[in-house]
Amino acid sequence: MKKILPLFSYIFHPIFIPLFGTLLFFSFNSAVYGSQVKFIILLQVAIITFFIPITFFYLLKTLGAIDSVMVSKISQRKLPLLFQIILVFILIQKSVTVDQIPELYYFFFGGLMSAVIAFILLFVKIKASIHLIGTSALTAFVIGLSIHYQHNSLSLISILFVINGMVASSRLEMKAHTIKELALGFIIGLLPQILLLWLWL
Repeated sequence: MKKILPLFSYIFHPIFIPLFGTLLFFSFNSAVYGSQVKFIILLQVAIITFFIPITFFYLLKTLGAIDSVMVSKISQRKLPLLFQIILVFILIQKSVTVDQIPELYYFFFGGLMSAVIAFILLFVKIKASIHLIGTSALTAFVIGLSIHYQHNSLSLISILFVINGMVASSRLEMKAHTIKELALGFIIGLLPQILLLWLWL
């Protein structure tokens, strides 16, 4: 089990969460949006939240600014997190707008709020788990989607809570976070999504 646990840190790395959220959103309303719209939105999300950040991470790694894509040190987290904040802001201003896809917009806006909170905490030497921010935000979003579309998603939600636990165990096994940092990350990811639910439910 100890050999398997680290895999959860990679499979559910924060960089994948926007894509997971977008795919899950379209799975709830597959008949509402056409294939072309889905493809364009997925492509935009993939470029802005995955391909550009991963290129930036490897550039920083090459320059010695970070040790790995996990970015475990507080001193190394500020620049990648700030870059991610800027990219998500661009995404919700230019691509996934509130008038076009409000549900997905508020998912990303909640993620932006969480990222800003995590960024600010770095200046007071507090490191929240970005992995747990991502998985808890995704869980809250799916709960919101199940209510919004009146869809029984208990099995999926249960799986997501298990994933939260496995990711937390993975980060502990890798000695990347303390229990307090994991709990803080879970709360920071969860609360903005819950607070924004009333705007789109």
